[in-house]
Amino acid sequence: MPWIQVRLDTTSDHADILEDLLLEAGACAVTLQDAKDQPVYEPELGTTPLWQDTVVVGLFNAQTRTDELIPFLEANAGLEPFPPHKIELVEDKDWEREWMTHFHPMQFGHRLWVCPSWKEVPDPNAINLMLDPGLAFGTGTHPTTALCLRWLDQQDQLNDKEIIDYGCGSGILAIAALLLGARSAVGVDLDPQALEATIENARRNHIPAGKLSVFLPGDEPDEQADVVLANILAGPLTQLAAKLAGLTRTGGSIALSGILAEQAEDIAQTYKQWFTMDDPVTVDGWAMLAGKRRP
Repeated sequence: MPWIQVRLDTTSDHADILEDLLLEAGACAVTLQDAKDQPVYEPELGTTPLWQDTVVVGLFNAQTRTDELIPFLEANAGLEPFPPHKIELVEDKDWEREWMTHFHPMQFGHRLWVCPSWKEVPDPNAINLMLDPGLAFGTGTHPTTALCLRWLDQQDQLNDKEIIDYGCGSGILAIAALLLGARSAVGVDLDPQALEATIENARRNHIPAGKLSVFLPGDEPDEQADVVLANILAGPLTQLAAKLAGLTRTGGSIALSGILAEQAEDIAQTYKQWFTMDDPVTVDGWAMLAGKRRP
């Protein structure tokens, strides 16, 4: 079945009211998009900032009366002038899963592959992590995740280690550590969908019950781990520094990512209070930092 798509070119100040009106008018889905490639790298915790120039897109059933739709929006938005808009028919797709056609098996280091759960593995003898991230972050395609996966593959002594993956997303890092020999892992994320994705991906990779547990922040056990992973952003990494240090055993390792290359020195200085930090490793403007917990 075809769909009707309504695109409204607006600003961040007016995006919320247009989103609400599109839903009130019967939109099946509303998305907000960046109109001018303006990155939002470091939102404050608890905030969801928008781009200054925002495209609001409403998706409607093909039977929708478009001759009534725009007058309804104009009459209720209170915007003068009403923002530029476009109405068009779009083909029927599984929009939530459209990205799957571009997700392919990828190798990280010598031993580890991350493979979409719906595709054949290239090397059956490798350590293959079968992944379907759902709506959670973490496929290995982003440099921040790739850097962490390569670091994990390079660790020769993960056997029998306890892991904490803080900001676990799809669970990709915790599951990779378990497949590489870790004894147990804890995943922490503030998004319940991420915790669900982590549990499902653990099941998909035949992780035995009890080896991986997941928690919302603040609910996780107050126990230290041999390896702490945190692929989040520079702001939260700074705010959580003391907590993450407290979760790392003396002599244990920490790996931090989600950091822009120009932020790496500041983050390293913060963590040097507790850790002996290695030089940053960078890819495409993103950095990863690793260190050892001092007594």
